[in-house]
Amino acid sequence: MKALVTRLDSFGDVLLAGPAIRAVAARADTVTLLCGPRGAPAARLLPGVDDILVWDAPWVGFTPPPVGRGEVELLLDTIDADTALVLTSFHQSPLPTALLLRLAGVDFIAADSEDYPGSLLDVRHHRAPHAHEVEAALDLAEAAGFPPVDDGRPRVLPPPPVDDGRPRVLPPPDTAGLTGPEPYVVLHPGASVPARAWSPGRCAEAARDLAAAGHRVVVTGGPGERDLTACVAGSHALDLGGRTGAAELAGVLAGAGAVVTGNTGPAHLAAAVGTPVVSLFAPVVPAERWRPYGVPYVLLGDQDAPCAGSRARECPVPGHPCLDTVTAHDVVNAVEKLMGEAA
Repeated sequence: MKALVTRLDSFGDVLLAGPAIRAVAARADTVTLLCGPRGAPAARLLPGVDDILVWDAPWVGFTPPPVGRGEVELLLDTIDADTALVLTSFHQSPLPTALLLRLAGVDFIAADSEDYPGSLLDVRHHRAPHAHEVEAALDLAEAAGFPPVDDGRPRVLPPPPVDDGRPRVLPPPDTAGLTGPEPYVVLHPGASVPARAWSPGRCAEAARDLAAAGHRVVVTGGPGERDLTACVAGSHALDLGGRTGAAELAGVLAGAGAVVTGNTGPAHLAAAVGTPVVSLFAPVVPAERWRPYGVPYVLLGDQDAPCAGSRARECPVPGHPCLDTVTAHDVVNAVEKLMGEAA
């Protein structure tokens, strides 16, 4: 069986799809992951993926491309699969993707869908209302015939080993040359959208107070966040802004005693390498669906703030109260709680 799994949006979304992808890989001959350009770096870290197709879907992302017939036809000619699992968030429709997969000749397609799918889906699954993204994807995989553990059904091949269902990545490289010796705490101040970010001033206070409490602090960020990481690190922390790709960032996070970050991809990458997370979580999306999964965590931020459930990209409330009421002292206490539990 040649299986294809699609997850077309962001880095963190692709990481959270990892357990479901492994469930498919345990029973398929090959697994191709169809993802968007923002998710591709995460796709390259996932166990169970044999091949990756990258396509910028015009119904996904903050700045989607125009619909182009040539790009669609090229994708259809490239897809080679018998079975497909279309993974989406609770607010997304799988049907545009399912239509393309059907046109590409995929025989069996499964997805969560509240909309009537006609002949586009063979398995129309209904997502549990409050399921975490990891659990929802695993539920869909099981409904499509890919349970995460051995189900006792007769099969030609031996049953796959039991999987713990947690996010996981391939072993990261040794990054001690970047970070220096352990122990250290990672502070990642950036976020994919401004509404999910703690303010730079608060982040800088946290770096200072963590250092004053005796922690060595490492500040991480992407190439476009060097000014932010330099501001946050100041003279109190090591600034690695722009110096890590996805694999190197995984290594940096794996060596940390705890990671402090907002609801953004590195929170899920930290969980995938088994590192506890202090999650500065803006409630624009529900924490029950998007919190760090499978590791100890502390959730900070007012989950009942007026922005709750708005899916806003820019904070709609003056002063960003859901996060900026969190203090550096709160973060230091949360870090020490997690590191104390891990000791």
